[in-house]
Amino acid sequence: MLDEQTLALAAKTVATLRAKGVQVVTAESCTGGLIAAALTHMAGSSDVVVGGFVTYSNALKESALGVAAHTLATEGAVSEATAIEMAMGALTAASDAKIAVAVTGIAGPDGGTDNKPVGTVCLAIQSGDAAPTVETQHFPGDRAAIRTATVRRALELLSAS
Repeated sequence: MLDEQTLALAAKTVATLRAKGVQVVTAESCTGGLIAAALTHMAGSSDVVVGGFVTYSNALKESALGVAAHTLATEGAVSEATAIEMAMGALTAASDAKIAVAVTGIAGPDGGTDNKPVGTVCLAIQSGDAAPTVETQHFPGDRAAIRTATVRRALELLSAS
């Protein structure tokens, strides 16, 4: 999962965050901690990585990150609204962090629907009180390819923030 391209993006992200003096926290569902793993693979990442949350279940999204039950019931776990609430919750929980990245999606091979097929991933970046950056992607491929593409996109978004 952590191939050379992903690790190069992680190195760039760590360097960018370090240069800005910004610390990050992750909130991950479909990636199962791979964003945090990619970032912490880099030497010196403790300068910028506060920690991370792996919230695979809706119950943990609610209890650990404060995602509203109403959001999960009306929008679903895989939604931009949930990704935003995950990022906001992680940022609130990790008071040292200045930026949060959150991802939630359907990596497959099962679980997709007509409205949210396998490969649907919602990503959010929250920085302080600023409006969040949020997007929905539809990544092709098998479970590993979807998870890798999600990690790469999250790292790109962090680098650009």
